Amino acid sequence: MRCDEVGVRALRDAYRCAAHNVLFRFDPEDIHERTLRVLGGLPTPALALGRALLGGTRRPVTVAGIDFPGRVGVAAGLDKDGRAVRAWSGLGFGFAELGTVTPRPQPGNPAPRLCRLRASHALLNRMGFNNLGAPALATRLAGLGVVRGNGALDCVIGISIGKNKTTAPEDAPADYLACLEALAPYADYLAVNVSSPNTPGLRALQAGDSLRPLLAALTAQARHLDPSNPVPIFVKVAPDLDDAGLDDVLAACTAGGAAGIIATNTTLARDGLLGQDRAVAGQDGGLSGAPLTRRSREMVRRIASSTPLPVMGVGGIMTPADAAAMIDAGACLVQVFTGFIYAGPALVVGANRRLRHTGHQGRTR
Repeated sequence: MRCDEVGVRALRDAYRCAAHNVLFRFDPEDIHERTLRVLGGLPTPALALGRALLGGTRRPVTVAGIDFPGRVGVAAGLDKDGRAVRAWSGLGFGFAELGTVTPRPQPGNPAPRLCRLRASHALLNRMGFNNLGAPALATRLAGLGVVRGNGALDCVIGISIGKNKTTAPEDAPADYLACLEALAPYADYLAVNVSSPNTPGLRALQAGDSLRPLLAALTAQARHLDPSNPVPIFVKVAPDLDDAGLDDVLAACTAGGAAGIIATNTTLARDGLLGQDRAVAGQDGGLSGAPLTRRSREMVRRIASSTPLPVMGVGGIMTPADAAAMIDAGACLVQVFTGFIYAGPALVVGANRRLRHTGHQGRTR
C-alpha cells in the first residue's frame, strides 16, 4: 500500500473517531459554530504547516479564466461569513465559496434548523441565509488583504449571493446587485443562489423569464465595474428541476452571460433516507449528503452534455470516488460540505489525490 494512502486512511480514521465520540455529541449547529471559531483562530505557523503537508495534493486547473490551485472546494453554507477563510487552503482545499450572503444582515430561520441524519450520511437544513451581510464580509476580506485575483489566502475565493427574506421577488435584482457591488473587489467569482429551498419565493427566480434579466443586470454591472476583466458569474441550480425546467435555466444562463453552472443545491426530495432518518421526511428544509449523490451526478452529466458552460459539481460527494465520478460526469471542479462533516480532511486529501491521477479535465471554458 502506498505511503500517502496509509496517511489518508489514518487521517480518515482519526477524524471519524473524533466525530463519532466527541463532535457528534453536540448540537450540530453549535459544534459547527465552535469549529469555525477554532479554524478562524489558528495561528499562522499552523496554517503554513497545513499547506505544506496537504497543499501538495492539489491539482491546478483554469476554469472561466480563473486559476484554481486545486479542484476540490468548500461548498457555500459551510463558512457563510468567511470566519475560517484563512484555514481552508491549509486543509487541502483549492477554493472556498463563502456565503450565501445577503445585502442586509439577517438571523435566518428559527432553531432548531440543522439536523444530522447519521444512518443516511446526510444533513437536513433550513438555515434561511443566516449571515452578517455583504458589507461585513467585504470588510473581513479586505482586512485579510484579499483582493480579487491576488491569491492572498492560497485559494480562490467565491462568494454566493442571495436576496433578503423580506425582499419581494420582483425586487430581488436590487439585492443581488447590491451584493455584487459590495463584493466584486474581493471575489474571484460570484455564485447566484436562486435555488435554496429555505427562502420563500427564491426558487421562482430560476424560471427563465426571471433569471434571464437578473443575469443580464448582474453581468452588465460586472462589466461596468471592471470593463477589462469582469468578475465571472456562476448560477447554482436545484436538483429538483425537471428536464424542461433545467433546459429553461441553461438557456437563461447562456443568454444572460453566465460564466458557468454550479450543480446542485440541496433537495426537497426525501429519497434515500434510511432507518430512523425517515422520521424527518415531513420536515421542512433541504436535504444534502449521500441521498443526493446519484441525482447531482445525473444533473451534472445532463448539464455538461447540454451547454458549453463549465460546471462545478456539488451534492453527495462523500468519498474520493464520488469526486472522481463527478469529474467523469463532466464537472471541472467539485465542492464538498456534508461529506466533509462526516469524513473530515481525509475526504479533501483523498479526492485531491484521486483527481491528480484522472485524465479527464471536464469543460473549463
